[in-house]
Amino acid sequence: MPSTQRWPEQGWAILQLLLVVSFSQTEELVCRRRGDPESPQLYKDGDIMLGGIFSFHSSWKNRQDTYIQKPLPLQCTSLNFREFQFAQAMLFAIEEINNRTDILPGISLGYKIYDTCGSIARSVRVALALANGNDAASALSEAPCTRLSQVQAIMGESSSSPCMAIATVIGSFRIPMISHFATCACLSDKIKYPSFLRTIPSDYYQSRALAQLVKHFGWTWVGAIRTNDDYGNNGMATFTETAQRLGICLEYSVSFFRTDPPDKIQKIIDTIKTSTSKVIVAFLSHMDMDVILHDFSHHNLTGYQWVGTEGWILDPQTAAMDKHHILDGAIGLSIPKAHVSGVREFMLDVKPLNSSSNEMFTEFWEALFSCKFRQSKSSSGNQRECTGHEDLTGVQNTFTDMSFMPIFNNVYKGVYAVAHTLHSILNCNKTCNNTMQLDPYKILQLMKKIQFKTKEGEEVYFNENGDPAAKYEIINWQPTEKGIVDFVTVGLHDASLPADKQLNLQNKSLIWAQNSQQVPLSVCSEKCPAGTHKVLQKGKPVCCYDCLRCAEGEISNITDSITCVRCYPEFWSNERRDACVKKKAEFLSYEEIMGALLTAASIFGTCITNVVALIFFRYRKTPIVRANNSELSFLLLFSLALCFLCALIFIGRPTEWSCMLRHTAFGITFVLCISCVLGKTIVVLMAFRATLPSSNVMTWFRPAQQRLSVLAFTLIQVIICVLWLTISPPFPFKNFKEFKDKIILECALGSAVGFWAVLGYIGLLALFCFILAFLARKLPDNFNEAKFITFSMLIFCTVWLTFIPAYISSPGKFSVAVEIFAILASSFGLLFCIFIPKCYIILLQPEKNTKKNMMGKGAPK
Repeated sequence: MPSTQRWPEQGWAILQLLLVVSFSQTEELVCRRRGDPESPQLYKDGDIMLGGIFSFHSSWKNRQDTYIQKPLPLQCTSLNFREFQFAQAMLFAIEEINNRTDILPGISLGYKIYDTCGSIARSVRVALALANGNDAASALSEAPCTRLSQVQAIMGESSSSPCMAIATVIGSFRIPMISHFATCACLSDKIKYPSFLRTIPSDYYQSRALAQLVKHFGWTWVGAIRTNDDYGNNGMATFTETAQRLGICLEYSVSFFRTDPPDKIQKIIDTIKTSTSKVIVAFLSHMDMDVILHDFSHHNLTGYQWVGTEGWILDPQTAAMDKHHILDGAIGLSIPKAHVSGVREFMLDVKPLNSSSNEMFTEFWEALFSCKFRQSKSSSGNQRECTGHEDLTGVQNTFTDMSFMPIFNNVYKGVYAVAHTLHSILNCNKTCNNTMQLDPYKILQLMKKIQFKTKEGEEVYFNENGDPAAKYEIINWQPTEKGIVDFVTVGLHDASLPADKQLNLQNKSLIWAQNSQQVPLSVCSEKCPAGTHKVLQKGKPVCCYDCLRCAEGEISNITDSITCVRCYPEFWSNERRDACVKKKAEFLSYEEIMGALLTAASIFGTCITNVVALIFFRYRKTPIVRANNSELSFLLLFSLALCFLCALIFIGRPTEWSCMLRHTAFGITFVLCISCVLGKTIVVLMAFRATLPSSNVMTWFRPAQQRLSVLAFTLIQVIICVLWLTISPPFPFKNFKEFKDKIILECALGSAVGFWAVLGYIGLLALFCFILAFLARKLPDNFNEAKFITFSMLIFCTVWLTFIPAYISSPGKFSVAVEIFAILASSFGLLFCIFIPKCYIILLQPEKNTKKNMMGKGAPK
């Protein structure tokens, strides 16, 4: 078949291809790094190699790349003695481990240390050199182009941004990298930086500690300056987030880098000058602080309280540069003081450095001793010639300053962490397993779990993010009489403790800006006192507000209250609006003037009624008393006395019984009173009708019928009151709505229908009585009682008609007073109109009190 015929041809082609590949592989292929090889600035061979990356120079000369030829190597400038110290600390730890027999016995540690010149690109370049080496790899080896890492761990870098770049590159190889001074919280992300560890706490804790420190001193309105790199930006972001939660506002937050142009620095200075905050939080590296301090000194920016980070707060070089005392009284966080025995002597013994043939150490020696070697390219006749046997005695500079001992200790701990990990992996006892092949990934995993104590007794371990325990000392810059700044430890901050116990300030006197003994005040708005609440100012941060007085009935008993709290119904706010006081209970009492006057009127009315009753009883057999049923007159006087007395029930604190008695007693007694008046009116009419021929009207309205009529009319009111008290009786009630600042104790009606039924029935009887009396007004003069009844009913109806709107519109106890006044006024009206004329005749005109006069015979005209 055609398909089977093509198979031999295809097989022959494949065989030819395999032969070509085979012959190609026999040629020697070499794997080598592209570009120029990187030579370490410090090197020592050993059984196990450690890498070191430090910025021995802090800058480099700018160059113009032509993109025609290969760029020249960086020309590093600005020798950085501090980074020399860090490298020396690493060398000290390695030498100490090599001289010990209890750690890695029989194993020597070597090192390769590179200078990055402060360049991130160069940092990545030397990191790759440490990982791969500079030697060519022959393809004749068993694994062409592949081999183990040149170093088992890398120590460094000091700054966060280079560490991020390096950790990103070497993270794929899982080569452990331990930094002694990179604090950016972003480096705790183990997804991005899986092989990064550090012996200095993360800025996540430092930023939170700074916010707590600012809050502790009551500074709620602050400015902020940060280094424009990962260290400053990430640290300030965490500080801002924590500060907002603690109620701290940033008036401004500006970024700065030491290479920024002068106009940007001028903008920062203008921002600070126009600001109202007096506290500046500086999240800066020591290099950036040195630059910005130099510019601030030309503008006399004194009087500000500085709050600093570990990057510069303990830097003697920064303190020495502060000639204009801009930073006096600064307060901030630093790594706790530490001591590593022997490291000082090791660093100050610089003679071994002289044996190095490296060009960089010629530069170091010349800068350290301010001299020039004869063969130096930059030799000058103005400086003395270096002999190579100089001594550090009497030399005072950054290299001889040991104030960064806590950072040296961090480097020391990092090297020992690697050594303890290797000791465990190589199963070291008296000897180590030299034949075991080391795997960086295994070293990394075990190093994350390592835990040991240094010779000084300090415990070293890493958490799940590769960070150590976060502890800080609180440092205060206190100028001395000699003009030297003394870094005084005034407190501690331990992030491992509960939040309320993390900050611990000691009882030491602090020095503030401009050598003041008083804590500076930096707020956008003064604290709102008790009795007020905060109202935010439009378009401004939450720290800027106005203090408004709490409304009536509301209080705030704390300073800076966001809202006012309404008092309970039985309480009211005091004048200062900072406490709720019990409302005054108001009711018509006997002690007050109005209550006393009404009580006196009630008693007076009762006494007058009793006096009239005694007069009528004394002259009960006289014609004027016996006329139209004296029984009704006495019953009317009795009911009037009850009307006067029932007014007293309305006075005093309302109780359950007094509320039920008030309206019912008043309603029944008034109906009894009106019934008697109605009976008397009917008697007058009947008596007039009886004088007509063939009239027997009086037979139908004898005394018995009169008593029955009074009883019937009163019984109806009794039934109404019983129904009212049974269905929904009146009850004592606290009225909070009538007045804001007091409680009105009153009797609630219970059923409004019952109340108006009682009044309505009284009004109906009074109207009926008024009509009958009005009809009898033209009877002969001697029967003038009908006129008096008409006047009394007119007064009664007028009083109670005006009572209704006055009662409804009167507030609180005045409504009770209106009701009492209506009762007394109507009672006095009945008493005076009906009985006083008769008493006048009985006492002052007895000649008219005769049967003849009553019958209208011989009466004078």
